[in-house]
Amino acid sequence: VIDCVSKINTGGKYDSNAFQKSVGLNGVGTKAVNALSTNFVVQSYRDGKTKKVEFSKGEIVTEQPIIDTTQRNGTAITFYPDETIFRNYHYIPDFVESMVWNYVFLNTGLTVNFNNQKYFSEKGLYDLLSKFNKPEEIRYPIIHMIGNDIEIAMTHGQQYGEDYHSFVNGQHTTQGGTHQAAFRAAVVKTVREFFKKEFDASDVRSSIIAAISVRVQEPVFESQTKTKLGSQNMGPEGPSVATFINDFVKKELDDYLHKNPDVADALLKRINQSERERKDIAGIKKLANDRAKKASLHNKKLRDCKVHFNTTHEKRYETTLFITEGDSASGSITKSRDVDCQAVFSLKGKPLNCYELTKKVVYENEEFNLLQHALNIEDGLEGLHYNNIVIATDADVDGMHIRLLMMTFFLQFFPDLVKAGHVYILQTPLFRVRNKKETIYCYSDEERRNAIEKLGNKPEITRFKGLGEISPDEFGLFIGKDIRLDPVILKDQTIKSLLEYYMGKNTPDRQQHIIRNLRVEKDQVAEEPKIIDEVA
Repeated sequence: VIDCVSKINTGGKYDSNAFQKSVGLNGVGTKAVNALSTNFVVQSYRDGKTKKVEFSKGEIVTEQPIIDTTQRNGTAITFYPDETIFRNYHYIPDFVESMVWNYVFLNTGLTVNFNNQKYFSEKGLYDLLSKFNKPEEIRYPIIHMIGNDIEIAMTHGQQYGEDYHSFVNGQHTTQGGTHQAAFRAAVVKTVREFFKKEFDASDVRSSIIAAISVRVQEPVFESQTKTKLGSQNMGPEGPSVATFINDFVKKELDDYLHKNPDVADALLKRINQSERERKDIAGIKKLANDRAKKASLHNKKLRDCKVHFNTTHEKRYETTLFITEGDSASGSITKSRDVDCQAVFSLKGKPLNCYELTKKVVYENEEFNLLQHALNIEDGLEGLHYNNIVIATDADVDGMHIRLLMMTFFLQFFPDLVKAGHVYILQTPLFRVRNKKETIYCYSDEERRNAIEKLGNKPEITRFKGLGEISPDEFGLFIGKDIRLDPVILKDQTIKSLLEYYMGKNTPDRQQHIIRNLRVEKDQVAEEPKIIDEVA
């Protein structure tokens, strides 16, 4: 057990008969966690025996001898991250929960316990789509297809764009890859052959919702993060990924459509509707694209970076677009950014609330159209220019409103951008506490109180009212290696119901929600250092 958690190349190998189709079993991940933890405890239970070892930063602290046990076989691991490396770290339960759900969707019959709650799935990827899509929001019942080394669930919804959940050997490939590309092509080919009509590919895939899981021998990923499959073949002796998936989809989907003519009719209606919508906006789309191409040559809204995400550059995963409100905030970020990987897009004010609007507004609204072209996502995520899209607004009511409006825009027209984990909210400090020797930036009142207690002797306290009030030199500290980002994560609520509740008409339900959750903050008079309001 000591070797397995502390020595490289002691895990399972890809050529092992037991682990032919896994993501990575060399054990590097476990060793890295061990080395980066101030306390790491592993206890192994095997065949009535148990051994427990405690580490600190990769070094053994205590080692207990092997003793008898009545516990069933398994391994228990506890660790505490090294706070000198992971400063101000915290766990995001929603993110962990989404990973747990993926585990049970991909392993039917498996039960996972997390925070005293049990997670379980009987129907695999069918349950995944059911969890995020209400029956009234999909065009036809979910089609569920299972074969050797492949499982697919698919339907069409009401949303814009294409929504995919793709997996390889249990790994969530948020950036897709060869398997997802093969599935997209196979669906179009099969549907065309079934209806004997050369539909436009975008009309077939518009509003598609699908989950695909494949098991590949010795998978090759395009980066260490393993978010995009690069394998061309299912294995050393196997067929190509494209052929394998195309043959499966052609047989299973074609059979299903023949056996379920009502589903075939619903699919055809959706395709025809997509065609009408595409042709309806064709004129304004061409005009807007021509305008955007001219503007891109001297786009005052965008301060671009040198590296883009849709390249093979080693820094591609660091590429970030900050969406700011006003020239003041964008000016501070522009002066302090990393010009290689960080770009800035400046909003002129509060963007349009696009809830319930059609995609025509993306082309009619100049700001939205320029943002769409800056991101390069008009035809999907394959050409996405930035791995991280960061909404950077003030932490006041107006700033919160702009965040909601921008998230509404993305969820309404580009939901896969959010689901793929590309959208974040930038945390910026509310206070600066300093004396002659040290400066501490605080992101909450609690951090401010702790900083005052640490520095003592009445330090100077500055309250930042907006991003534009933070100097470029200081801003560089907040968007560098210590950047704090809150990922935008979708939970159980479907996008339609989520947007309707928060961005729709002023419903009684929302009024009651506000009343129930209203908090009144009272100022407490106490002897405390004077706070200086920062002036831009």
